[in-house]
Amino acid sequence: MKEILQKYLPERAVDPSFELIKENGVYLKIVNERVTRHGDYRRLPGGMHQITVNANLNKYRFFITLVHEIAHLVTFRKYGSNIKPHGAEWKNTFRQLMLPFLNPAVFPDNLLPLLARHFRNPRASSDTDAALSLALKQFDPDNDKNYIFELPYGSLFRIYNGKVFRKGHRKIKRYECVEVHSGKVYLFNPNAEVELLPGS
Repeated sequence: MKEILQKYLPERAVDPSFELIKENGVYLKIVNERVTRHGDYRRLPGGMHQITVNANLNKYRFFITLVHEIAHLVTFRKYGSNIKPHGAEWKNTFRQLMLPFLNPAVFPDNLLPLLARHFRNPRASSDTDAALSLALKQFDPDNDKNYIFELPYGSLFRIYNGKVFRKGHRKIKRYECVEVHSGKVYLFNPNAEVELLPGS
């Protein structure tokens, strides 16, 4: 397991992550990319605790996702299932699990202030923290995707399922975008990754 983790995690996070996995009885599955999520936690019939993490994540995002899901497991064990999935109990647990790793031995210096701010009140997904998401993206392999907030107003873009949208105005935190085929309006996070269409 350690040899596998070395492929996916920052070097100094491998041993402590292995211990976290072992002491919590985690069955870890590294899976092909799922567009809608980076990872998930599931209690299987028979009491086994399964965590899945996408294989295509860069090592820092992979590590944050792994600890995020282990925090669900630890929170479930401590408080039971009658709590909000990303409520105060999970936030506190996630923060406590991550705190020992928020140092330059694990993360690059430019990520540390953003991580420190994020973990004051961790969100359900690091993707909804635009500054952190953008900083983590620099460690991804190059791709042809853009963030919604980078696109000009009125431009056309395609999402993972092939649907085409026109970018509209920002409403509080999200952008209103019209699906070209149906005319329906959808809300997009500013840092959703999409494909800008030529001529837009």
